[in-house]
Amino acid sequence: MSGAAPIIVTALFGRSDATWFDDLRARHFPPERNQLSAHLTMFHHLAPSLERELKQRLAGETRQVAAPDARIAGLMSLGGGVAFRIDCPALEDIRDRLVDAFASVLTPQDRAPWRPHVTVQNKVEPSVAKGLQGELSRDFRPRPVRIAGLATWWYRGGPWEALSRHMFA
Repeated sequence: MSGAAPIIVTALFGRSDATWFDDLRARHFPPERNQLSAHLTMFHHLAPSLERELKQRLAGETRQVAAPDARIAGLMSLGGGVAFRIDCPALEDIRDRLVDAFASVLTPQDRAPWRPHVTVQNKVEPSVAKGLQGELSRDFRPRPVRIAGLATWWYRGGPWEALSRHMFA
């Protein structure tokens, strides 16, 4: 049952990459705020009325399609946190097609240019975030990351409620 809850769209990571990101979140995210697994948000707030069409479009983007090439390309400062920047042109293309399809109903946040990233720390003092970014930067090397699929979620104010999963071949 959807109620009036907005829909969130994320990319799903392969198991080992998800575990790595989740371990970093467990170490560096304030525990009371770490309610979600590591995720790559593609859309923050889609209308519940788009549920059926969105599922159809995501299925079409993933069914019998190889997982896209992606990599962890660098670190991003969030001011009060740190994220890894994700580079995945095929995922950007999927998002662009969805933006075109839903342009008239997107929120300003979802219409804005997309900065794909995975947050590993947020809502901390800027000096703490700067320290973590420095620590992670010392050994950082770009590396591949597996995008296993796409997912939709109901947002009801707390942890997200799973709606659908669309896995790449």
